[in-house]
Amino acid sequence: MGSHVSKQVERRKAIAVEKHTLCDLHQSCGEEFPSCAYKPSDRKNWMAGINPEKLHINKIVWPGTHDSATNKIGFPCITRPFAQCQNLSIYQQLEIGARVVDIRIQKDRKVCHGVLLTYNIDVVISDVKKFLSETQYEIIILEIRTEFGHEDPPEFDKYLVDQLGEFLIPQDDHVFDKTISELLPKRVICVWKPRKSPQPKAGSPLWNAGHLKDNWIDTDLPSTKFESNLKHLSNQPPVSSRKFFYRVENTVTPKADNPVLCVKPVTGRIHGYARLFITQCFSRGIADRLQIFSTDFIDEDFVDACVAVTYARVEGKA
Repeated sequence: MGSHVSKQVERRKAIAVEKHTLCDLHQSCGEEFPSCAYKPSDRKNWMAGINPEKLHINKIVWPGTHDSATNKIGFPCITRPFAQCQNLSIYQQLEIGARVVDIRIQKDRKVCHGVLLTYNIDVVISDVKKFLSETQYEIIILEIRTEFGHEDPPEFDKYLVDQLGEFLIPQDDHVFDKTISELLPKRVICVWKPRKSPQPKAGSPLWNAGHLKDNWIDTDLPSTKFESNLKHLSNQPPVSSRKFFYRVENTVTPKADNPVLCVKPVTGRIHGYARLFITQCFSRGIADRLQIFSTDFIDEDFVDACVAVTYARVEGKA
């Protein structure tokens, strides 16, 4: 018992040190980066506002959400706090400016996070279609994967094509060099990541796992995650030569050996440092590698920061 208590004390100390480290970095470096004050006048149509004829796919810093469809996961006040990573529905996330959503499913087409289940994938697809019907120029990256420990839903690739076929941008490396206007009326890059079923092939309406990569760092230590994200990002090629999307997640994860297991207070340790991360990308000379930037509990300021870098790139300021 005594050793367990001692370990908990040490863990709390380590977390406190890391929180202070990020706070000190923020105080010394600030949040200034090219066009950082830019705010879209209409977040729902922010790509349209930048100019679809000038906005190339590889110049976009895509605001994304982590475990996107968990707003109603599990049971309220019982299991939900341990798995909920977003407060908003998929439609609401897209409406405030998110353009990459991360969906986990199981064999019955239920959205899940680990062992906890929520609504059917049809709810997600309906939200995506609603958003597409209300906008003209917004491009979405819809990533759907079979959750770890679960089986692939049967014939799910056919389901996705049947549901979204008219909007799907086919898997093609040339897409990265094209503008939004050149891709229209197609508007969804759908990445399907099954665990055992065949991966989508080149030319398919769906994109395979090799086209959306990341380096997941499973930690609840905010400075460790922050610096690891920068390190892994620095190892990527610039977006101008990259033929895949690379994601950085501004999140930390509850750990079983820590008394705080609810998602929101844990991920809150890093949540407010998104602009600091972008600033550090510029100061360390790796801003040309930043592409998909995702978060838990997305808010308007996170979206604005990503859009500001996108705007700076289009205007030749970054």
